[in-house]
Amino acid sequence: MLYREMGKTGDKVSILGYGCMRFPKKEGRFDEARIARQVIYAIEQGVNYFDTAYIYSHSETILGKILAKGYRDQVRLATKLPLFLVHSRGEMESILHTQLKRLQTDHIDYYLMHAINSLEGWQRLKRLGVEEFLFQAQRSGKINHIGFSYHGDRYQFKKIIDDYSWDCCLIQYNYMDEHSQAGKEGLKYAAAKGIGVVVMEPLRGGLLASKVPPRVRELFNRAEVERTPAEWALRWVWNHPEVAVALSGMNEEAQIEENIRIAGSAYPNSLSAGELQVISRARDLFSEKLKVNCTGCGYCMPCPAGVNIPACFAYYNDIYIYGVKSPRNSYLGMLGGMDGGTPAYASLCRQCGHCEKHCPQGLPIRKHLKEAAREMERFYFKPAVYLARGYYNLRRLFKRAN
Repeated sequence: MLYREMGKTGDKVSILGYGCMRFPKKEGRFDEARIARQVIYAIEQGVNYFDTAYIYSHSETILGKILAKGYRDQVRLATKLPLFLVHSRGEMESILHTQLKRLQTDHIDYYLMHAINSLEGWQRLKRLGVEEFLFQAQRSGKINHIGFSYHGDRYQFKKIIDDYSWDCCLIQYNYMDEHSQAGKEGLKYAAAKGIGVVVMEPLRGGLLASKVPPRVRELFNRAEVERTPAEWALRWVWNHPEVAVALSGMNEEAQIEENIRIAGSAYPNSLSAGELQVISRARDLFSEKLKVNCTGCGYCMPCPAGVNIPACFAYYNDIYIYGVKSPRNSYLGMLGGMDGGTPAYASLCRQCGHCEKHCPQGLPIRKHLKEAAREMERFYFKPAVYLARGYYNLRRLFKRAN
């Protein structure tokens, strides 16, 4: 197992992190005996970074039971504070108390703000007193380091990075998302400031391992080096020296064994020019299914109506690239203002045409936004957004009244 430093914290962390959202089940229930065997095996093989979250309630509880068997001191434990459930300083305290109890520990090594997707969402937390909460939690020894997970664009990412003394951040990054969300630009920006960068979705939720088109599989098979699609994707992420940890939601023994094997020799800057060209060609083959040829450059932004144009197109494209419907859920969560920020979905477009004047690709953006809205905003979309916004407003009113 190879290790890297987690930014300015100086912690030595395994380059392979254990994502605990997708624990295996048996007959509809979590298979705790199998999970324990898998987690302990990973620890014994050198994996020392484990990532969970408050909303993965069973994950925190199950992981806590396992680590309490004498393994807690061997790992760095990360969990998250859910923004959408927090409306007061008291709720922050209550959630942290619950997490410490579930995890059967007196401290959390890396405490992340869960899914900050806009500066506005982070500022809402600040108004609720999150900075004082984090200061007190650190001073009392309940948490060691502070970070955030992120799914927004790179412009908002930089603003959030600059607005607080973060120790780490968690971003989505893989060879298909090199320029999406925080992207390579955000990765380098955070690392340059000494912030430890943890990568989620290095395999795009398994899609870069299991949903590989025949032509991409043929490309990999013809390469000079024999590797599985998963290994190509993981090595591409670990080739970046700015990446401290890549999380994998491992739930099969074969996956764990393969990932640990790869993590034993995936040094930074170790891919040859030819190998990088293979990955570039694989990206091109995946991208042939794009509905909108948007590069995510952001020249169309900011939108006067508040639409996050690159993000709308990215989720819309994902449905066709990978042949799955799950991007609709991400679209709702990330662009519907679920973090307490402002909604930024496609149908907010007012057809002003401001974006098209600045698009280097000359895309008919207004037309594509209409198409994206039809595909992504099904009958339940706006009611869900209105309910979420109404919930936030009611909670704010309730807190003011009390």
